[in-house]
Amino acid sequence: MIRWVAVIFLGLTVFYALLPWILVKVGVGRIIGDVQFKLLDRIFVLPFGSTVLWSALAFLIAEVVKRTCAFC
Repeated sequence: MIRWVAVIFLGLTVFYALLPWILVKVGVGRIIGDVQFKLLDRIFVLPFGSTVLWSALAFLIAEVVKRTCAFC
């Protein structure tokens, strides 16, 4: 489970740097626990809270798929 949290955290951090206008609309970076700071006129976001939320959502989706898959 800790690997998934680390992977999702890194993914959200990279995607936030690449596509901030899309992820802000989804809500990444505005949840309690997300850290934002400004350095040299750039805003950096460390999405700790979003990572926990998205990893829990991914886990629930994986569990539903695993339980409903007829061929698995």
